Amino acid sequence: MRTPRIYHPHPLDVGTDIMLDDDAAAHIGRVLRMSTGQALQLFDGSNQIFDAEILAADKKRVQVRVLSSREECRESPLHLHLGQVMSRGEKMEFTIQKSIELGVNIITPLFSERCGVKLDQERLEKKRQQWHKIAISACEQCGRNAVPEVRSAMALDAWCAEQEAGLKLNLHPRASQSINTLPNSVSRVRLLIGPEGGLSAEEIAMTAQRGFTDILLGPRVLRTETTALTAITALQVRFGDLG
Repeated sequence: MRTPRIYHPHPLDVGTDIMLDDDAAAHIGRVLRMSTGQALQLFDGSNQIFDAEILAADKKRVQVRVLSSREECRESPLHLHLGQVMSRGEKMEFTIQKSIELGVNIITPLFSERCGVKLDQERLEKKRQQWHKIAISACEQCGRNAVPEVRSAMALDAWCAEQEAGLKLNLHPRASQSINTLPNSVSRVRLLIGPEGGLSAEEIAMTAQRGFTDILLGPRVLRTETTALTAITALQVRFGDLG
């Protein structure tokens, strides 16, 4: 059985005893039904793994002792910032979860003209907190020891105007270039994925003015969540650590 991995939101030190937060304690005590003396791994976002032992556990509280640590970087050499126009319900959650498993470093949810999601600031913040938990769960599952950032939602034009080094890409079904025609050496990518209905002509023109390159994935039109994961995978095969 694989040793359970649990994220701890505060810096960890070898030799200390800590109480896990409520979500982690519920997972250990109620879901996994682990007990005193069993082993688990902790990570705090510092690219380290901490081996730990359960000192006490019930359905609400779990206390553990941190026994040892080792640095273990599982990050791709390709830094990926995904700008994803928000999709409805579980589609957005699915995109966040799977893109993190594939190695994305930053995710920014976006509003565009054809975005089907309409939320006020309070509901957006609740969504962001939910997406952050999904990011943590994805890291626990896939073995990443650094938790990617899920930023607050923002307007498409504001995101495109941000200054960030690296290649800027916009997936477009009528583009003339593909990922295989990109430069041979790329270490940072800012990847834009539009909504189900695509970006408007004005938005596409705006991205070009902001230095984005239109690229094509293939002859078939993909759903927005399929597009994101396909593009990330292709970029990781070409420039990252897949394949």
